[in-house]
Amino acid sequence: MPGSFLDLDPENGHPPAPGRLLVSEPYLPDPYFRRTVVLLCEHNAEGSFGFVLNRFIDMAIGDLMDDMPPSKSRISIGGPVQSSNLYYLHTLGKHIEGSVAVLDDIQMGGDFDQLRAVLTADPKLAKHVRFFVGYSGWSEGQLEKELGQRSWLVHPADKRRVMNTSLKDLWGDTLRGMGKAFAPLANFPDDPSQN
Repeated sequence: MPGSFLDLDPENGHPPAPGRLLVSEPYLPDPYFRRTVVLLCEHNAEGSFGFVLNRFIDMAIGDLMDDMPPSKSRISIGGPVQSSNLYYLHTLGKHIEGSVAVLDDIQMGGDFDQLRAVLTADPKLAKHVRFFVGYSGWSEGQLEKELGQRSWLVHPADKRRVMNTSLKDLWGDTLRGMGKAFAPLANFPDDPSQN
């Protein structure tokens, strides 16, 4: 029943690209990426990488990095690759040299000492930074294969979804925001055999 309210495999017309979200299908079996939303930061012929937006660790930035001012921002588990490294997205633009544009005014990385200095000078600016431990990566052709297997849906990202760490159900909220064809997927049970 393509296009019907009960269609659990709606057509997704967006190709992967930097600044887009990968939204896991509700029946993705991979326990690490189950019900995740990933911001793609790079996608090219050599591969892809991004950050999981809705997995968190119960640690403060001061627990991970010395001389960082306190921040109430939650730290995300960006993915299983290089999980001992800290990465960050921010909306501080020109204040952090070496940043790379990802989406609208969202930048990735840049001079960490400069970031630390900016946050030390004005700790309120911490709300403009989002930290990640590790990242998610796909080798050449791997993401395309997973898209062909219907593991992921692709959707344009927006600043609210990317920078807000307090959304209770980012996965379901994103699916519902994708339109009425995708909204029913947000209610798909964790274990269909228990339904």
